[in-house]
Amino acid sequence: MATQEVRNAQVRRSEYGKLQLELDAPIIQKYEKPKAKTLYKSNHGQRVQLRLYGDDHNVRSIIEASYAISFDDLDIMEAHDSVVVIDFSNGDTIYLEDLIWNSNEDRIYSDHPVRAKNGKRITEGDGFVSDQRMENIQIIHQRGIIEFEE
Repeated sequence: MATQEVRNAQVRRSEYGKLQLELDAPIIQKYEKPKAKTLYKSNHGQRVQLRLYGDDHNVRSIIEASYAISFDDLDIMEAHDSVVVIDFSNGDTIYLEDLIWNSNEDRIYSDHPVRAKNGKRITEGDGFVSDQRMENIQIIHQRGIIEFEE
């Protein structure tokens, strides 16, 4: 059983007055046993959304998922089920089944297949890795069709 539950929540995190992220979750449930964790769940088609901000105070990227789990003692958050990453700096939209954010290692990654779309270009890869600010995104073993204009 959850020890706490919040509905239609928005969580904001800032450092030195600079907004770093906003998390919207239709349902947040806190669990203490067997391990401390927080579950962020979708509800009635409304998905979990995380917006990451850059130094210019603009949204740098958005991560959406059907649900996410934060393991409180480990500083690890996992996003699952139809994960979408929108990177506004280069226009990529990346589709994955899961994504792991390890803040201790300053990285966001997935070891599962990914698909990226940018305009008419569609590529696939065997995994995904980025720093936690989503400034250095890499698709591992990227392959696909890229159209060039002459």
